[in-house]
Amino acid sequence: MKNDLLTEIEKFMLEAQLGPHRFGILAASNGRLVDRLREGRRIWPDTELQVRKFMREQRKKRNAGAPA
Repeated sequence: MKNDLLTEIEKFMLEAQLGPHRFGILAASNGRLVDRLREGRRIWPDTELQVRKFMREQRKKRNAGAPA
């Protein structure tokens, strides 16, 4: 599960052109989040939900602003 989340985060960061520190700050108020996941550290379930929600909402915002 952790690897799936990290893969999703890496893909999102490329799409959104965000660095790992900035992503962590925006998604979970934790600038070391991505680094810690890359090190194989665990993530609290509520933090994972928060991160997934952030990515989902940001994608919706980008898609809403895209030309039809």
